[in-house]
Amino acid sequence: MTKTADAWFQTGPTGEQVELKMFCFPYAGGTSLIFKKWADFLPPSVQIIAVELPGRGARLREPPFVSLPSLIDELEDVTRPLLDKPFVFFGHSMGAIIAFELARSLGRKYGHEPRALFVAGRRAPQVPNSDPITYNLPHDEFVEELIKLDGTPEEVLENTELMDLMIPLLRADFQLVQTYEYLADAPLRCPITVYGGLHDFETPRDDLLPWKELTSSRFVSRMLPGDHFFIRSSQAQLLRLLARELHELVVLSRVNNA
Repeated sequence: MTKTADAWFQTGPTGEQVELKMFCFPYAGGTSLIFKKWADFLPPSVQIIAVELPGRGARLREPPFVSLPSLIDELEDVTRPLLDKPFVFFGHSMGAIIAFELARSLGRKYGHEPRALFVAGRRAPQVPNSDPITYNLPHDEFVEELIKLDGTPEEVLENTELMDLMIPLLRADFQLVQTYEYLADAPLRCPITVYGGLHDFETPRDDLLPWKELTSSRFVSRMLPGDHFFIRSSQAQLLRLLARELHELVVLSRVNNA
C-alpha cells in the first residue's frame, strides 16, 4: 500500500489559521466525497481531512483492506505526520470502528489521543454481534443484503457495471467489519459523542449507549431523524451539532494555549 498522505487524505480548505483538524472516516463502500461539503458548515478554523481508503475513489485500482489491524497499522504511519495540531476523529458505521481503534492505538503507542471522538451509526465495539456473516454470500444473496441495508442507491443496484465495481469493495469492507474482534483495554481519555438514527433498526440506541464505557471523560449521545444513513438524511442537523462541539473544542484549546 502507498504511504503517501496525498493518497490517503483529501484535505479541505480553511478560511483562516487551522486550530483543529477533523479526520473523517467513511462507512462501508464510502469515499472521501461523503465529507466534501462539510467544511462549508463547520467553524473555519477546523480543517476537514477526509480519509480515502484503498479500493475506492481515486484509489480504485488498489486492493481494499479486509483486516482492521492491518489497516490501523497503515493509518498510523500516514496520520502521525499530520498531527501537528489538536485533532478529532469522526467515523460513521465502519468508519466509527476505524476511528476508535486508531485513537486507541495512537494513545497506547504514542500517548497522542484525539481531543474528541465522534462516532455515528455503530454499536459499541464491546457489544456482542449476533448478526450473521454476509461478506461471503453468493452474489444474489449478497445483493439482497445490500437492498435490506438501504444504503446503495437504486440506480447503482440496477447498473450492472457499477455493481461489478462496487461488490468486491463492499465484500472487503464487510469482511473487515464482520471479522473485527474487540479487545478490552484502558478507556480513552478523550470525550466520546455518539450519534444514532431514530429509525436505525440495525443499530438501536441500546447498542449505542455502551460507548460510554470506553471513555474516562465526558460521554454524550444524540439521536437524529432517519435510518442507518441519517448521516445523509439529517446531515444539516448533524453538522449543526458537530459545529457547536467543535467550536467549544477550539475555544478550550485557545484557553489552554493562552
